[in-house]
Amino acid sequence: MKGAYRTMADGLELDEYIAQMKDQVIAWRHHLHANPELSFEEEKTSQYVFEQLQAIGGLELSRPTRTSVVARLVGPHPGKVLAIRADMDALPITEESGVEFASQSPGVMHACGHDGHTAMLLGTVKLLVALRDRLHGEVRFFFQHAEELLPGGAQEMVKAGVMTDVDNIIGIHLRSMLPTGKLRVGAGAMSAASDKFYLTIHGKGGHAAYPHQTIDSIAIATQVVTNLQMIVSRNVDPLKSVVLSVTRFVAGTATNIIPGSVEIWGTVRLLDPTLREVVPPLLERVIKGVTAAHGATYDLRYEFGYLPVVNDADIAATVQSALVDAFGEDAIEPAQPSLGGEDFSAFLAEKPGTFFYLGGANPAEAEHFPHHHPKFRIDDEALPLGVKAFAAATFRLLGSA
Repeated sequence: MKGAYRTMADGLELDEYIAQMKDQVIAWRHHLHANPELSFEEEKTSQYVFEQLQAIGGLELSRPTRTSVVARLVGPHPGKVLAIRADMDALPITEESGVEFASQSPGVMHACGHDGHTAMLLGTVKLLVALRDRLHGEVRFFFQHAEELLPGGAQEMVKAGVMTDVDNIIGIHLRSMLPTGKLRVGAGAMSAASDKFYLTIHGKGGHAAYPHQTIDSIAIATQVVTNLQMIVSRNVDPLKSVVLSVTRFVAGTATNIIPGSVEIWGTVRLLDPTLREVVPPLLERVIKGVTAAHGATYDLRYEFGYLPVVNDADIAATVQSALVDAFGEDAIEPAQPSLGGEDFSAFLAEKPGTFFYLGGANPAEAEHFPHHHPKFRIDDEALPLGVKAFAAATFRLLGSA
């Protein structure tokens, strides 16, 4: 890593200092993994983070929301304000990973790497506190709650004022299918808007032997599901990415009863924010047309989720340059847009920044599992690399003495 911050005040190389921190960073992650909490319920998690930050010292701490933590580190030299974010919440999944530090909370699991994000940011705090004398400006560390559940912890933190005076913001997401040591960064859209719809189709129930006496809600609902795909294939520019997936279809109680209603849930994912105003009326037009044709009615609720994550081109280029210097060109890959949702977008709606990815797939393991899978695992060896990546990006964006 180039720059005056390469060597610690005590003469240690930065990599050596991070190596000395490695066991602590892993221990933080293991504790968090074993004690997961769901979105908006991260009371013990946030208190644990708060106590670790107190122990590090040299920080101004605050609790902008009930289950989030912000730490401020002000350097001795004037400069900009950079925010770094890590999310802390877990998912309602029963863990099957087989790790020794598996979840001790039944039905709750860190299956998306947020425990690793939090541990990496704690390590970054410890590192930058040690390097405070070389720091220009200020770093704000956001330990965010509730990334996994609308309306999202990022939006709540923004409303609480955490972005006041912030110039730029960065974040890292661990990837379980990307080899440890690889990083992906890029400009433009990185994740999709994640909208939802909830639909109930009302027909007229009756005996399955006499379908002519009913308005068959299941037959109508299946036509609705099929025709919804026409929105993507025939109503949206094929060069623009849109995914419409039906994820819940509930109806009926017996083999000889045609039910009076069907419940359908689904999600719409898109990268172009302008399409958010286009898709909902198209969806309702299809539903209205099919149901009216067969004498049924419907109730529809469309819920806008997170905005797309769109990286600022200049910040992305600066971060990429820092990562190349820190890890070498071979470690850096161009990031491809994902149709997953991510509420980091709420911060980017306020100020320019960059969200990038760090591989956490242990090459020694034969099989790797995707995010939100009960066997999801992240390689502990990725954690100190995350600390190094955050530090490299911080000093490149803020400068060093």
